[in-house]
This record gives sequence, structure tokens and C-alpha cells, in this order.
Amino acid sequence: MFKGPAKSNMAIDGGAPAALPPVVTSIRQVKVTGERKPFVPLDDGERLPDAGAARANIAASYDKPHGTTEHGWAEKHQGKTVLQQHCEFFDSDRDGVIWPQDTFIGFYRLGFGIFLSLLSVFIIHANFSYPTCPSWLPDPFFRIYLARIHKDKHGSDTNTYDHQGRFVSQHFEDVFSKYADGRDFLTLTDLKNVVTGQRCIADPIGWGGALFEWTATYLMLWPADGRMMKEDIRGIYDGSIFYTIADRRAKKN
Repeated sequence: MFKGPAKSNMAIDGGAPAALPPVVTSIRQVKVTGERKPFVPLDDGERLPDAGAARANIAASYDKPHGTTEHGWAEKHQGKTVLQQHCEFFDSDRDGVIWPQDTFIGFYRLGFGIFLSLLSVFIIHANFSYPTCPSWLPDPFFRIYLARIHKDKHGSDTNTYDHQGRFVSQHFEDVFSKYADGRDFLTLTDLKNVVTGQRCIADPIGWGGALFEWTATYLMLWPADGRMMKEDIRGIYDGSIFYTIADRRAKKN
């Protein structure tokens, strides 16, 4: 089990500050707590302070505490949540609305081909359009409105996005700590454990959403050695890697 430093600024009866009990992250009586250990920074949080606090506009990790800084990404996207940044690539005209054809073009640019791009359009817009609609009536064109994209948060995921579309670094790091033994990559076996390990009871939409998202992630990255790198996955959360992949494919073609 992990025992963190005992700290406290609370005093008892006006005396010296009382020491807090050590942080216990696993107990032998519950095996799963030892098998899936949460992320605990080795530097007591100095490198990634307040890891459990949801960051509104940067996808901060232990390795990238300032989020994506290449090409001024973090600075340019200060006014968008991380979830909105994730979707921005598909909103090519930047009007805050993603049409089905926008999704098709985006997936096609990422290398999914005609059939998988069409399938992605059906899955995404059939499930994610209505929660973002500004009225109670369904959108006849199945458009997705980015101003309300946080409404598309579903269960059985990693909880890296919170219900407002912010990025929770602790939960992102937990994925690699719990399911990859602290490695900086995920294999197909790890992905299976992520999907099954994060499932909530009676949540078929969440199960399907998680399976679709992780499958799409693997197909898009398609690692030659079977390892999806942590930094690439982080780049998917804030959408920055979409542009890299699309540009790479455009130059290749």
C-alpha cells in the first residue's frame, strides 16, 4: 500500500498541528485495490499540482503539466474547454455546429475510409445530437452543438472529462497506473481491461460509447508495435493530434 506524507495545518486545542493519517490506496482484504493502483506523483504533486482538480482548458498530464504547447495550442484555445477542443477538428468552419457531413469529412481525413466514416457518422450523430440541442425538439439534421457538448458526457468511461467538459489529470493518469502498471503506453490487452474495468452497472450506452471511442482511437493511431503511446492518447483528448495525423496523411497522399 502507498503511504503518503502526513501533513496538516490543523491544530488540536491550540497546540501543534495534528498529523493526518497516511494515505492508504490499497488494502489486502480487497484485492482489486492492489491490482489497480491510482496515480500517485513521486514528487508529492509539485510537478503536477492539484492533479484531481479539473482543468477547464488544458489537457495537463504528469509529462505535460502545461498541456499542449506546440504551435501555441494552449494559448489559442484558452476560451474552449478540453472537450470542445477535442471536437474542434470536426467543426471545419468554426461555427460551433458539427453537421453529419463534417464528421464524415473529419473521419475520412483521419484515414477511416468511406465505410467506417459513414458508420462513425451514424453512431455519433444518432447518439450525441439530441443532448446538445438548444431546444426540447430533436434537430432534424442531427447536428451537434459544441456550446452544449458537455451534455454528451456518458458513463462507463475513464472520467477524464468531467460533466462540464474539463480535463481531470488524476483520472487520465489513473488509466496508465491502474491498467498499464505505470507504463507510458496501452496495448490491446490493456484496452480490454480499461473498457471492462470502467464499466458501470446497467449502462449499455456507456459500454458501447467507450468501446467505440477506444476502438476508433486504436484504428486511428494504428501503432506498428501494438503500443498506443500515452502522449498520443493525451493529444486525442484535446484534439491536437487530429491535425497532426490529417496533415501527415495529406502530405503522404
